[in-house]
Amino acid sequence: MPEKNRQIRLAARPQGEPTADDFELVECEVPSCGSGQMLLRTIYLSLDPYMRGRMNAGESYAPPLEIGQVMEGGAVGEVVESKLRGFAAGDIVIAPLGWQEYAISDGSGVEKFDPKLGPISYGLGVLGMPGLTAYTGLLTIGQPRPAETLVVAAASGAVGSVVGQIARIKGCRVIGIAGGAEKCRFVKEELGFDDCLDHRAEGLEERLREVCPTGIDVYFENVGGAVFDAVLPLLNRFARIPVCGLIAHYNATGLPEGPDRLPLLMHAILSKRLAFRGFIVSDFADQTPQFRADVSGWLQEGRIKYREDITDGLENAPGELIGLLRGENFGKKIIRVGHDPTAHTAHTAHTAD
Repeated sequence: MPEKNRQIRLAARPQGEPTADDFELVECEVPSCGSGQMLLRTIYLSLDPYMRGRMNAGESYAPPLEIGQVMEGGAVGEVVESKLRGFAAGDIVIAPLGWQEYAISDGSGVEKFDPKLGPISYGLGVLGMPGLTAYTGLLTIGQPRPAETLVVAAASGAVGSVVGQIARIKGCRVIGIAGGAEKCRFVKEELGFDDCLDHRAEGLEERLREVCPTGIDVYFENVGGAVFDAVLPLLNRFARIPVCGLIAHYNATGLPEGPDRLPLLMHAILSKRLAFRGFIVSDFADQTPQFRADVSGWLQEGRIKYREDITDGLENAPGELIGLLRGENFGKKIIRVGHDPTAHTAHTAHTAD
């Protein structure tokens, strides 16, 4: 049985972009497993943009982290010891373990993951929260129809890449927007999008207009900022806009400079009868079985491809989150915290580290 547990805790609330000083790596005793509990060992830790919001003190859809609290995060773990009915040592689970090597759980928010579905790290990505976000946000809110034009921001990321591929399966013409030529090449050539535009290059709105000559019917919003400014004039009547994330604004400390754009937005919503809907993936938790059945099938058929960006070592999580918020990741960002006991049977056809 291990004796020490490493954790990364919130040391200070960031002012703008987080820095290494906002995190603290500590070592403590591994907690004991009591009746009705189980001890879980973290194998893979998910890094996601929402974590930046948890570091703030302001109100949101979930309570903020307190100073000194272990950073929140979903993980794939292995049951080390169990005194909880339904779970046994060796089980692989998806659980809210946070940024630490070991955690005690009473089973709340924990689900078993079948390694036969794919590499267990997929439980944090294409077969986990990001995949469910893409699936439910697109199909429930976006409601794509054959021959429509869909645009998705952050198209090479864990959510955007799945959104675009499902939209292609549903018969849409799909345009991605991503940061950098390499990501755009991957989105177009590897994932099969009809086109992908680099938002870092000049003239995004003009280029977007060229590749969307009939306008945009569905825009899956992950970014906000200048990307949304380019999309807004091209939205067709009755366009649907699932609002999943606004990563361009997560490090903001105030309102952007410039004129008030709200009247322009409200006029577009009214005159074009646009349907904006923000959502959190937990809104659609009841769709998980259907999502996993559909997406695992598409993976096996090769209709969905998936890329992971894996870094070893819990101690590297702060720097990797900072990089993720800058758009430095390429694919689903994961920290490999411990040994993967299923690695020898992992499927490799759908992933790239």
